[in-house]
Amino acid sequence: MHRLYQPVLEILEASSRDIVLPYYQNLQSHEVDEKTPGDLVTVADKLSEEFISEALTALTPDAKLVGEEAFAADPAVMDQIAEGQVWIIDPIDGTGNYAAGKPPFGILIALAEHNRTVAGWLYDPLTGRICHAVKNGGAFMNGVPIAVSEDHPDRPVAALATGFMTVEQQERLLDDAEPFYQIVDIPRCAAEQYPRLALGTNHISVFHRTLPWDHAAGILFLNEAGGKCARWDGSSYRPADRKKGLLGASSPKLWDEAAERLGDIFRV
Repeated sequence: MHRLYQPVLEILEASSRDIVLPYYQNLQSHEVDEKTPGDLVTVADKLSEEFISEALTALTPDAKLVGEEAFAADPAVMDQIAEGQVWIIDPIDGTGNYAAGKPPFGILIALAEHNRTVAGWLYDPLTGRICHAVKNGGAFMNGVPIAVSEDHPDRPVAALATGFMTVEQQERLLDDAEPFYQIVDIPRCAAEQYPRLALGTNHISVFHRTLPWDHAAGILFLNEAGGKCARWDGSSYRPADRKKGLLGASSPKLWDEAAERLGDIFRV
């Protein structure tokens, strides 16, 4: 595990205990707002990011910070990700679920160095589950090493996030996927979707919007567990990329099959 595994976990636990859970199912109407239509932010998101940012700065004073809510206030913060050591923070992932008073939701932290994710933490405040990964060092769930299963059903389970696609892309993707996959609802929470792929609850996931606070930690976790998440052309995800589109799968074999079956409209 990463040398900062435990102190970062303690930061996640404190944010969950002192901010995220006290507001859960207790938000007032004035404590929920829209950054853009349908993209919610709550007072808990802002307070959680402030707390985590301050704690990570105390832990690693020379590292930069890029948080989802900081980006919403100033998109130029994204430019910091490409160089040096950077903490990437999603203070509440799955805010729509959280604001509605239902699971799943989580807290995501990734550590990037020179535009490569080197460590990730995915924390579930309701269960205390912690998923962690370190580059070339494996994936762990609640401190125990985890690896994807090599056994898959004949009709793998696919969770397809189509919300940011064009109508044409949505229809084409669903038409192409239906003959091969059992299509299920997405959890609307990357902190839950990536563990589902690693555990084999889902076998295929498609994402169109690929912002680093949503995906950097989860991609590393899935890949280190032996699954595969990459751009449609097979190239690796880099947190500073402004590209769209990701395909995740519970094994490289399933990834190759899905890329062949579903990827034509996205490989541009």
